[in-house]
Amino acid sequence: MHLQQDGFVHAGVVATMADHTAGVAAGSLAVPEVVVLTVEFKINLLRPAVGDRLRCRARVLRPGRQLTVAESEVFAGGDDGEKLVAKAMVTLAHVKANNDSA
Repeated sequence: MHLQQDGFVHAGVVATMADHTAGVAAGSLAVPEVVVLTVEFKINLLRPAVGDRLRCRARVLRPGRQLTVAESEVFAGGDDGEKLVAKAMVTLAHVKANNDSA
């Protein structure tokens, strides 16, 4: 795990997980010739991320043809339980896939 100087999971790791998971959720609803790219996201870091694992889940709040809005939640913990450590709201644009092999 990527820890910062005080032993907590770095906020950049938490934000990356939240963004990536929201992108996967949005991409699962996109048509095959389209990819989704984040155009904006806001994250609330609710508490320090401690534990031996992170888990993230996301859901699409509003699918669209040009923009999709998703939210994601990041949990930290271990066998004794998990706590919500971050919540993100992510807006993703639908962009024509680049199928060039260059």
